[in-house]
Amino acid sequence: QVQLVESGGGSVQAGGSLRLSCAASGYTYSRYCMGWFRQAPGKEREGVAGIYSDTRVRYADSVKGRFTISKDNAKNTLYLQMNSLKPEDTAMYYCAADSCPDWTTWYGATWWRSSYNYWGQGTQVTVSS
Repeated sequence: QVQLVESGGGSVQAGGSLRLSCAASGYTYSRYCMGWFRQAPGKEREGVAGIYSDTRVRYADSVKGRFTISKDNAKNTLYLQMNSLKPEDTAMYYCAADSCPDWTTWYGATWWRSSYNYWGQGTQVTVSS
């Protein structure tokens, strides 16, 4: 059974940093594509960062240059390093996973919630001004 468990959320002031973690179990971790999504109150869940391989990653325009996604296959853990946080980054953050399609397919569907069958329970990030 696939399980994803996020941690690392919290409250920080604008300009601060947080590192989110997503511990994965129940599948062949290295063969899965993963992503970070977030959902603010009253808004749709949106994709933030996705990772296809160590050299193939994608970021939403709103976080480019500030967030970094990475994964440690030995630890079965996905990370999201978030720097220069802004109040608009406040949201519940979720990690998601599924088996990797070919690169072109994944690139076109990175931000689709339907691209991922497995989701964590979320971790709250609150950024104050």
